[in-house]
Amino acid sequence: MVRKLRLITGLILFAYVTLHFFNHMAGLWSLQAMNATRDVIHAPWWSPVGTAVLYGALAIHIALALYAIYQRRRLNIPFEEGLQLVLGLAIPLLLIGHVLGTRTAWQMFDMKVDYVTVLAAQWHVDPWNGIKQIAVFFAAWVHGCIGIYRWLRLKPWYGAWQPVLFALALLIPAMSLAGAMQGAQAVVAMASDPAWFEQFKLRVRWMDAYEYAQYIQMRDYFTIGFVALVLAAFGLRYVRAAVERWRGIVRLTYDDGSAIQFPPGRSILDASRASNIPHASVCGGRGRCSTCRVRITKGIENLPAPSAAEQKVLDRVNAGIQVRLACQARPAGGEIEVMRLLPTSAKPEDGFPRPGYLQGQEREIAILFADIRSFTKLSEKKLPYDVVFLLNRYFDSMGSAVSDCGGHLDKFIGDGVMALFGIEDGAEAGSKAALAAAREMGLRIAELNRALANDLEEPLRIGIGIHCGPAIVGAMGFGDTVSVTAVGDSVNTASRLETQTKEFAAELVVSNHTVELSGVDLSGFAEEEVEIRGRTEPLLVRVITAARDLPEQASIKKNGR
Repeated sequence: MVRKLRLITGLILFAYVTLHFFNHMAGLWSLQAMNATRDVIHAPWWSPVGTAVLYGALAIHIALALYAIYQRRRLNIPFEEGLQLVLGLAIPLLLIGHVLGTRTAWQMFDMKVDYVTVLAAQWHVDPWNGIKQIAVFFAAWVHGCIGIYRWLRLKPWYGAWQPVLFALALLIPAMSLAGAMQGAQAVVAMASDPAWFEQFKLRVRWMDAYEYAQYIQMRDYFTIGFVALVLAAFGLRYVRAAVERWRGIVRLTYDDGSAIQFPPGRSILDASRASNIPHASVCGGRGRCSTCRVRITKGIENLPAPSAAEQKVLDRVNAGIQVRLACQARPAGGEIEVMRLLPTSAKPEDGFPRPGYLQGQEREIAILFADIRSFTKLSEKKLPYDVVFLLNRYFDSMGSAVSDCGGHLDKFIGDGVMALFGIEDGAEAGSKAALAAAREMGLRIAELNRALANDLEEPLRIGIGIHCGPAIVGAMGFGDTVSVTAVGDSVNTASRLETQTKEFAAELVVSNHTVELSGVDLSGFAEEEVEIRGRTEPLLVRVITAARDLPEQASIKKNGR
């Protein structure tokens, strides 16, 4: 509820600032255009309902900001978050004088307030007020843009629209400033005539000395009151910390063996940050991105049940019952053991819904290994540049063959290729796709040999091994090298079959189990029994001398299954 209120009130205030900026742009035409635009844009805001919505949103947003300060467990925060907080606290201090000098002056002193009045007060009477006005609107704009960015960057479509939004974030304030400055120049030029300015003050009912003293007094009272509220929010943090220390302690142990202690009521994420324990959190601990999630391996009974908002995020990423958001989980005491599920380098997209197998599942898939025969001997006779060129051409041909047939290119290992098929489609579709990829590889290696005939002393020869069986599939790795891969006996078997191609002087060796699942008729090819290290019984396989000779029924394309 708090997050929704912060977002809704923030959007209302950002809409007001944006419209204000569009109003300033009219100054590029004339002062009359500024005032005419103001009458249209501000009419809804100056109505009783609009006033209640605007100032209500402002009051709630400030109250939530103070509450966020109180909730914060540490002041060592990322730059982006710190900048948003500092600007958010600066805005009311800079804005108090402007609000009292416009809206309040109109209601209390019957002063006619339009752009000529405001610009004259800011740039002719006291230019320091003009500088403060520029500061407050740019502070509000940057504060709002950071908030919009932190909200939208978790959306799947944001990446495509980011350049457009960034351009608007620069263009709107630039044009607004240009319009305001042009309007200010026109007003200062008119106000430089003392006679005109005196007549102007009479016409707009300029504040007299007594009214101005009242205005200054109100401004000071509001400023002191706001500063007192901010200091109270910071001070109450220390009161709460003392109470929590009195209540007891939580002992938290991480998957790497490190352990910390902290008072009950603090979130796991806050405790991690306070103790300089690396912990992913793209959204800054607002419970939106899910990148801070942890698996509770011990002591889940010491945690309160997840709130409806937290459960919604956990459901979005198909989290298990022992998975919690570290930013929302607040242990009540006792011992807790956790495993961080994402690396500290996690990105916004890591918080999007992802297939369950990425977290680790056993699935029956087809695994393909391919390797260049006698590549070491071939590479010894070539310059390093030529070797890299040759490998890149080979990997391009083999990689496109895999992707065109719907496979997942797992990795390149030296001069070898590992690919997975059927992760999402099942064993039958995966087996057929793996055979189709093998056929494509055979065709493309022949094409590559023709293209490089003048650069090769002898044609490239490959060996391909395919087996379908159960394997553990998941996103594995470290840092930026995390990728979907598979481990298990079936992977080992496929690798051994690729090695067997040397024994049979063939291009492809595929297990009979894979052939049966694929539905492709390979009865015309030799059937053999092979011994696989680690298996107690021999494995029946089909031996295909040239993979391109596989029957047409093995052909399959990613977009035409």
